[in-house]
Formats: sequence, structure tokens, C-alpha cells
Amino acid sequence: MNLGRLYAIAFKETLQVWRDPRSLAIALLMPLLQMVVLGYGVSLDVRRVGLCVYDQERSQISRELVERFTASDWFRINAKPPDDRAVREAMDRGDCAAVMTIPVNFSRVLAETGKASLQTVFDATDVNTTNIATGYAQGVVGMITADFESRWAASHGVQPPTVGMIDLRPRVWFNEGLDSRNFIIPGVVAIILGLVGAQLTSLTVSREWERGTMEQLISTPVTALELMIGKLAPYFMIGLFDAAFCLCAAAFWFQVPFRGGVGTLILTTALFTLVVLGIGYLVSVRVRSQLGASQIALLLTMLPTTLLSGFTFPIDQMPAAIRAVTLFVYARYYVTIVRAVFLKGSTIGDLRLPVMSLVLFAAIIIWIAARSFHKRLD
Repeated sequence: MNLGRLYAIAFKETLQVWRDPRSLAIALLMPLLQMVVLGYGVSLDVRRVGLCVYDQERSQISRELVERFTASDWFRINAKPPDDRAVREAMDRGDCAAVMTIPVNFSRVLAETGKASLQTVFDATDVNTTNIATGYAQGVVGMITADFESRWAASHGVQPPTVGMIDLRPRVWFNEGLDSRNFIIPGVVAIILGLVGAQLTSLTVSREWERGTMEQLISTPVTALELMIGKLAPYFMIGLFDAAFCLCAAAFWFQVPFRGGVGTLILTTALFTLVVLGIGYLVSVRVRSQLGASQIALLLTMLPTTLLSGFTFPIDQMPAAIRAVTLFVYARYYVTIVRAVFLKGSTIGDLRLPVMSLVLFAAIIIWIAARSFHKRLD
């Protein structure tokens, strides 16, 4: 390997990126836009669910019940429909995602028996929000029920039932506030690196074919390995710069807790960047059109990273066949690593399996990419 030729190829590619506004936009602007859009736009938290209250009784007890629902940040009252027809119209218009109906004899039944019925209807067109809101409602009703039972027992001079009751006191580790942003933002870094790296390197060789400079390149004494390393070196540095920006934004801008080691993050990010760049270079060698290479690189990186890496959907909830497919999705291992380093403070020893998987992916992809370029025009 000749270092002079290697430096010449790397310098030529750096100038090409610098003089190409599209490449600069992908390298510099896309990570910023992706962090803003995905960081602020994607959230699994459900807050302030629209609630319509149909209070048929309008008593002090019913008002207290409504106040208990709205005391937390889980529900907000959007409307108080006067009858059943208005309730249905409010649900049809989308004014509320849930309706709570308090029957006319709620207080009387509660005073006589210590228990009463309460109806809640949820709009299940958004299944995720409905499931979470149902859990919120059950939690609120459970606390209210225990309070009302204690009051009823005290007013009737009896002891509240305690036999068989279990006091559950859950503790949450690693993401104590259950903030979905802490779970999502580290995965966004993998999406940005995959998208930017593959899009940039997918144009390296195909650009030479389209501009008619491949004949000149082939006539030089540069070897296939020197060409690959020289063309990927500038993008590797760009990838590390983008990764540093995204990871710093995650820790300091979005305030995601960072509990791990910087060295672990640098090493695994470099491995993931090599995999992405190798895929982009391989596509660029095989597809001589810049547009075609860009689209194929997008298909090979963006879709698997978004859908099959665990970023959007939990892998352990997928069917067995799909879980087997995810074993061949390189982004799965990097997403696991980044989340573990940020939230758990995991080390290389704790992450042996995903790290070794990334090493294997990087070795195979780079080996295939190095052997894919041949100095001939056919």
C-alpha cells in the first residue's frame, strides 16, 4: 500500500465533498435537522389525554372524583357534554379521547354500600394512546376507590378490609422518570449515522462513472484497497464528527443521562460507522447511477435501522421469524450499545455480544467492499 497514492485519493475526495453543496448539506445540515425533528417530534409519552365528563349527578362527590382525574398531568377536561347525544358527537369530532360517565345515583350507592359503578369509554382508533390512558384511568380509580372505602368504613364504624391486600411499591431503574425521550434519543444517533454515512459513500464511485472520470482513475497505479481506504477516509472523519455532535446533543441538549464511558462509545461508534460506510461503498461500486445508488443505500440502511433495530418496536415482542431476521440487522447491536452506555453505564465487558457482533459485521462488510472494485470498464 502506497501512502502517497492513498493520501492523493483521500485529498481528492475531500475536495469533492467540499465543492459539492449536496454532500455538504447531507454531512452538516441533515444531522441537525434529524436531531430536532426526531428528538422533539417522536415521543411515546402520553400526557393530557382529552377527557369528556358526563356528570349526571353533579354532586360534591362527583366533582371531587373529576378533580382527582385532572389533578395529575394524565388527563385534561376538554368538554362536559349535557347528554348522551352530545357525548357521541364529541367522540365523533375527536374532541376527547375518553368519556367518563358518572351515574345519577353514584353518591347514594356509594354511601349505602361503599362501592359504586363508573363508566369510561375510550376512542380506540389510536391503540397505543388508548392502552396507556386505560392504565392511567385504572390507577386513578384504584386510588380513589381505596380512599372512598376507607371513608365509608370510618363512617359506618367498621374496620377497612386489610386481609389479603398487597402493597406494591415499584422501583424503576435506569430511566427513573419513565421519559421516552431518554429511550428514543440514543436510537436517533444510529438512524442519523446510518442515513448520512450510507448516502454520502453511495456516491463515491458512481460519481466517477457518471462524470466520465473512471477511465482516468483506472489508468492510475492506485490499487483497489487504496481506492477504498482513500475514498472512505474523509467520510469516516465526517461520520465521527456527526456522531460527536449527535451524542453531545443527546447528553447536553436533550439532557439524556450519560452514565457510561466515553471510550466505549467512541469504539462502538467507529465500528458502526465502518459498517455503514462499507455498505455505502459497496452499493456505489455495484450501481453506476448516483440516483440508483442513493436509493438503494437508503433502502439498505434507513428501513432496517428504523423498523428492525429495536428503535421503534421492541424486538422481543416481534414474531419469532422477524426476531431471527433482526440478528442480521447491524443497527440492532449499535442501538443496544448506545442505550446501555447512556442509561445503564455499561462497559465493553457488559456488552461483549453486541460489540463482537459489530466487529464481525465490520470485518465482513469491509472485506466484501474491498474485493468488489475491479480496475476494468466492463
